[in-house]
Amino acid sequence: MLKYRPEIDGLRAIAVLAVIFYHFQITFFGNFFFSGGFIGVDIFFVVSGYLISSIILRELNSTNNFSFIYFYERRVRRLLPVLFLVMIVSLPAGWMYLLPEPFVDYSKSVLSSLTFVSNFYFWIEGQQYAAESALIKPFLHTWSLSVEEQFYIIFPILLLFFFKLLRQYIFILIVALMFLSLTISTFQSFTNPTFNFYILSSRIWELLAGSALAYLEIGYGRKNNQHFSTSLSALGLILIIASIIFFNEQMPHPSFYTVIPVLGTMLIIWFLNKKDFIYKILSSKLFVGIGLISYSLYIWHYPIMAFDRIKEFSPSGNDKIQWLILTFILSIISYFLVERPFRNKNFISRKVLFTITFFTFIFIAIMNLYVIKTNGFANSLSGILQKEFVNIEPKNRLKNSKGKICHGITDIKDTCNFNTKSNNKIYLIGDSHLAAIMFELKNEILDKNYQFSTRTAGGCWYLPNFTREEIKKKIMSKECTLEYRNELREEIINNENSIVIIGGRLPVYLSGKYFNNKEGGIEDEIIKFKYRHVENKYSFKEGFKKSIFEILNNNKVILIYPIPEVGWNVPNKIFSGKSKRYFNEVEENYNNKILSTSYKVYQERTKESFEYLNSIKHENLYRVFPHTLFCNNQIKNRCITHDEKNIFYFDDNHLSAAGSKLLVDLIIKEIENIESKEN
Repeated sequence: MLKYRPEIDGLRAIAVLAVIFYHFQITFFGNFFFSGGFIGVDIFFVVSGYLISSIILRELNSTNNFSFIYFYERRVRRLLPVLFLVMIVSLPAGWMYLLPEPFVDYSKSVLSSLTFVSNFYFWIEGQQYAAESALIKPFLHTWSLSVEEQFYIIFPILLLFFFKLLRQYIFILIVALMFLSLTISTFQSFTNPTFNFYILSSRIWELLAGSALAYLEIGYGRKNNQHFSTSLSALGLILIIASIIFFNEQMPHPSFYTVIPVLGTMLIIWFLNKKDFIYKILSSKLFVGIGLISYSLYIWHYPIMAFDRIKEFSPSGNDKIQWLILTFILSIISYFLVERPFRNKNFISRKVLFTITFFTFIFIAIMNLYVIKTNGFANSLSGILQKEFVNIEPKNRLKNSKGKICHGITDIKDTCNFNTKSNNKIYLIGDSHLAAIMFELKNEILDKNYQFSTRTAGGCWYLPNFTREEIKKKIMSKECTLEYRNELREEIINNENSIVIIGGRLPVYLSGKYFNNKEGGIEDEIIKFKYRHVENKYSFKEGFKKSIFEILNNNKVILIYPIPEVGWNVPNKIFSGKSKRYFNEVEENYNNKILSTSYKVYQERTKESFEYLNSIKHENLYRVFPHTLFCNNQIKNRCITHDEKNIFYFDDNHLSAAGSKLLVDLIIKEIENIESKEN
């Protein structure tokens, strides 16, 4: 029988508070002390590895066998009831506040969590954990549960195999696997960071660190010198606190750096004794109480934050305090009314437990499958929103003949070419800002009997002979490679007498900063890349000017000037706090709430871009100014995001279908201008 250690619950309290304060972005006196709060998950992993391994090893030593059904019954009692409760409660919130595509994404994440593979789901989706978009994914945090659940499936089988056939080598095998996993995670933190973050192979070393402690404790006991133990347990706490304060999302993680909080957790588990001052703190009623409800706190906090961010987008300090209070209230309720009753075998038998679990699982699965089948209940969406937001993101709408999304294809041999029989070619080159308009543009261009070729990728400006480097990892970008841009150059140069449309989010590339509309709409993401000439001969500006003149000698070029950024997610901001389903108040809210941004801020933001683009002069160069559609016309000194009939933005900076149509009309006018001059 595993002896209860209250200080372990105190350790859980530190872990869960670190995670919550990190996700909620809680500040004290204007300072954010929890930039490394994500390491709370790593603390949980070590603790879980220690406790689970202790249970398995004690049973193996006492019975020479292992009851899988008893083990998994305990895991079901511990993990699923509260998780199922939060999934059921969250579904109506998703229906009310999520647009169809995010609602479908939400249901897919719930289904992946139900089947213990949400870590794979978020990796495949390319969801970066620290990105702004992560803050509005209600079940993103379940990736860590999936990692643990996969460990619970694999590790007992592996340990039983070791026990039966390699008993004398168990500790050596655990340590060997631990160092292998640590090596893998360190390597992949630079080469494949998103995969590394989510996948068990990069995380299992943290769980095995706890397993190694469990093996040593069962085999040899925890007999330590008091003064020596006191110093090392204090060091452990210092390592954890230092990691919470000084780590940040720019660091490779998990990696060798993660040894610091993992080692700190191990030192506390192994060396802490009842005479230590730290023990008295961690075993106090406050810390133990928080530790006891830590699982409920973890499950509840992220959906609470995500749905409120979806409603309001830019939370205030008071909002965050309300999240914290609501998280604790719901966690206390679910602990006493759900967690404790389901853990009590005398109150809920195994048969009743599995019956409830089975039917609840089926209910949640059916409801979320229905969400996916109905395309996020698109038909119930308010009429104004239904026109624009029942489909996938504008940048992902156009597909090639093989069914691949055109945006992001960087293999020139597999790109998107339409109406290839025509000898008159038009190229669209740029980043996601231009990808958002290419579906509407393709239809207009094909009507004029041109061949249309798209070449867009995320954050990819036209810069041959420049590398795009990830600042954090100091590695080359895999979605906008040097090879891709140089192959694109060759293609354009070899296709003379074409029309080449070039554009993108130039203010980001020139300033190195995302947008702040100075009215509360601030993009929290940090620029993660920079462009550098392969031989360091040219700056960004010199390199582009050289490359565009190379095109202009034998082709016509249409330059798209910066599209006004907004800073807020437009549909979410317009309908802030309102349901997007059925109700007439949605229509009234749309018509009465004019959302706009400062034209002066746009001018300040794009001053460098305009001066630079204006300095490029050539008889074959044509210009399109998107801001003339939205800024300083309908409302003086303001840039609009919608009118009484249409919403012009899909999110905070990409145009919607309606906004794209307006910009496409300007582009077509320039194409007609080119045609008239040639005729």
